[in-house]
Amino acid sequence: MDMHIGDVEPGDIFAAINDILRATDAETCTAIFRSVLDRCGIDTFASGEVDLRSRSRSVFHVIDWPDDWRAYYFGSGLVHRDPLVSALEHRVSPFTWAELRLDRTLPQVGTEALERTAEAGWVDGLVVPLPRGGGKRVGIVSIVARRSMISAAQKHLLPALCICYHERLRGLISAQRLPVAPAGLTSREFVVARGMSDRQIAAELGIAVSTAHEHVENARKRFEAATRAELAAAAVSLGIIHF
Repeated sequence: MDMHIGDVEPGDIFAAINDILRATDAETCTAIFRSVLDRCGIDTFASGEVDLRSRSRSVFHVIDWPDDWRAYYFGSGLVHRDPLVSALEHRVSPFTWAELRLDRTLPQVGTEALERTAEAGWVDGLVVPLPRGGGKRVGIVSIVARRSMISAAQKHLLPALCICYHERLRGLISAQRLPVAPAGLTSREFVVARGMSDRQIAAELGIAVSTAHEHVENARKRFEAATRAELAAAAVSLGIIHF
């Protein structure tokens, strides 16, 4: 299938970027982004931060997936062997699913995952990486289409919009509104990632100091952090908390 739907003009992208930069809440920011994707025939998307060393530490800021695909992605364990995420280890520029399917170095599990997405009706997608310092963490916006292939024009123009959306959203969304808790953290364990002392955490949450310490240790273990400082640094780098 080589049909393309709704290519947008550069002016449309620039206008949307300007509107996103002026947005003051995550909902408005996402609505602007969604409106451009709708015009391009893009059906769904996700945005987040990936830890290439430990995918359980990765963060989704928005998951705009159908319920059945979301259930499969997390329930089947695909989140830990997603070929799109694996490709981020050596790809730093935007790439389409069609390009990834031609990658002869793709492991068998990655090929099977792409076949499963095709069976689910996803025709093509575009992955926009945002490499972070050190190459161990990567921001990612992944957009997916059921009705058409990603066109050359879309691949050229949409990454700028995706990057702007991701960075703006990352600063607007709060930990309490993340669609999936990274590493299975509870809402209280989110609080401890700020690097406060046990006594400060206890005062903020209205719990005993000993209980606060338990939350700290649980969060540290889930994030595979050696120290509290490392836990806080990981939380900040993934956009879970902001100072």
